[in-house]
Amino acid sequence: MDNWPRTAKISYKRWRNSEQWGDADFVGQTDEDQGTDAEICTIASNFDAEVTQSSSASGSNKPEETFTVDDALEAIGFGKFQWKISFLTGLSWVADAMEMMILSILGPQLHCEWRLPSYKVALITSVVFVGMGISSPIWGNVADKYGRKVGLKVSMCWTLYYGLLSAFAPVYGWLLFLRGLVGFGIGGAPQSVTLYSEFLPVKSRGVCIMLIAAFWAIGAVFEVLLALMVMPDLGWRWLLGFSTVPLAIFVCFCFWLPESPRFDVLSGRREKAMATLTRIAKENGKTLPQGRLITYNQNERGRIKDLFAPQYWKTTLLLWFIWFSNAFSYYGIVLLTTELFQAGDLCAMTQGAKIEPDCSLECRYLTSADYKDLLWTTLAEFPGLLVVLLLVDYIGRKKSMALCFVMFSLCILPLYACIGRIALTIFIFIARAFISGGYQVVFVYTPEVFPTENRALAMGTSSAMARLGALITPFVAQVLLRTSVYLTLSVYCSCSLLAGVASWLLPFETLGRNLQESSLDQEAGGQTTSTPRQSDNTTRSADQ
Repeated sequence: MDNWPRTAKISYKRWRNSEQWGDADFVGQTDEDQGTDAEICTIASNFDAEVTQSSSASGSNKPEETFTVDDALEAIGFGKFQWKISFLTGLSWVADAMEMMILSILGPQLHCEWRLPSYKVALITSVVFVGMGISSPIWGNVADKYGRKVGLKVSMCWTLYYGLLSAFAPVYGWLLFLRGLVGFGIGGAPQSVTLYSEFLPVKSRGVCIMLIAAFWAIGAVFEVLLALMVMPDLGWRWLLGFSTVPLAIFVCFCFWLPESPRFDVLSGRREKAMATLTRIAKENGKTLPQGRLITYNQNERGRIKDLFAPQYWKTTLLLWFIWFSNAFSYYGIVLLTTELFQAGDLCAMTQGAKIEPDCSLECRYLTSADYKDLLWTTLAEFPGLLVVLLLVDYIGRKKSMALCFVMFSLCILPLYACIGRIALTIFIFIARAFISGGYQVVFVYTPEVFPTENRALAMGTSSAMARLGALITPFVAQVLLRTSVYLTLSVYCSCSLLAGVASWLLPFETLGRNLQESSLDQEAGGQTTSTPRQSDNTTRSADQ
C-alpha cells in the first residue's frame, strides 16, 4: 500500500461542446466534485506524463520526487552568492540615488550660472521624472517578457551613456533633453530589486531588501560629498561626469549576473534554471533538494490587465497611490531642504516674506555650510533604514509603511512655527529618516505581493506612479513654496496621512510569505507556502 499514489487534486475543463470550449469553461474542482464521465474531459499535463513514464520504467507506482524554486532557495539559504549579487545590484541603487540627489544640487547652480527663472529650474528636475515615468512600465514589460537581467543591463547602459553626454550639454535645451533621456534609463533601476528578490529565501528576503536599500543611502551621501569636493573648483559638468562612475562599474561586471531562476522556470527553461540553482548551491557550499524541478511554462506574461484581476485590483490601486505619495514626499523633503537652507530665515518665511530675490536674475550659490547641512539631512537615510529594519519583520510590511507616513507628517508640523536653523535641520532629519524608510518598505512589499508572471510589470507601473509624484513635487517645493510656505507644508502633510491610511487598507500582509509564481497561486489561497503547479491554464497540487 505504501507504493500507491498519493491523493492529488486535478483540474478539469467541462466538455460543453465537441467543437468549442475554452478558458471560460475552466473549473477548478476535484474529480469527486465533477459530473458524469460523459460531461468532463481530463487535461493531461506534460508533468503527469513524465511522472507516469518514470514510474512505469522503474516498476513502481510511487510518484517522482519534485521540488520548486522556493524549496531550492530555502535549502541553499543566504550565502556567498547572495552577498555578491547584493553588491552588484546595489551599485545600480547607488547610481540611481546619485542621479536623483544631483537634482537638488544642479538646480541652484544653474539658476545662477545660466540665469534661469524658477520654473525652468523646476523643469530640470521634472524632465528626469517624466522620462522615468514613461520608461518604468516599458522596462517592467521587457523584464517580464525577456528576462530581469536583460531589462536591468540595457537600462543601466542607457543611463551611463546619456549621463556622460549630459555633462557636455552646451545650452539649457540640450541639458533638458539629455537629462530626460537619463531619466528614461533610470526608470529600469527598480528591476534590480525584482531580480535580487527572486534569489532570496523567505526568511531573509525582508531584511536583505532593506539592507540593499542601504546602497541608496550610500549613493545619496556620496553625491553630497562629491559635490562638496567638486563644485567649488570644477563645477557641475565634472560633477555629472563623476556621478556616472558607479554605473560604469556596474556595466563592467554585469556579465556575472545570472538570469532569475524563477523567470526561467516560468518560461519553461528547466535546464537554465537548474544550472543557475546548481551554481548558487556550489558557491554557497550547499546541496539542492532531490528530485525534479517543476516548471510552469507560462507564456502570457507582463500583461497590464493582470494587475486588475479580481484578486489584485485593490492592491494595485492602493500601491500606486502609496508609491506616488512616497516619491512626492521623499523628493519634496529633499528639495525643500536646499530651498529652506538657501532662504536662511524660516521666521520671515512663515510670516509671509518672499523667498524669491528682489531681482529675478539675482541668485544665491550653495555654500559649504549648505552642503554640510545637506549632508547631515542625507545621513538620515541610515537611521531610517535601521528603524524600519527592526519593524518590517516584527509588525509587518503594512503597519511599517503606515507608521512611516504618520511620523513623517508629525515631523512636518513643527515647520509651521518660527524655528531656528538647528531645529529645522533636526526635524527635516527625522522626517527624511521615516519617509526614506517607508520608501524602502514598499520596495519589499511590492515584489512579494505580485506573482512572477507580472512582478516586474507591477514594479514598473508602481515606479511610474512614483515618478509622477516626483515630477509634480518640484512645482510644490520650488514654485508653490515661493507663494505660501503654509500651503506647501499642508500639501505634503495631507498626502502623507492619506498614504498612511492606504497602507493600512492593503488587502494582504506579505510577512513570511513565499513569492508566488502565478496568479493561480493567489486564487488557490497560496499565501505562505508554494505547491507544485502546472500552467497552460491547469493546476495540480500533490503531497510531496
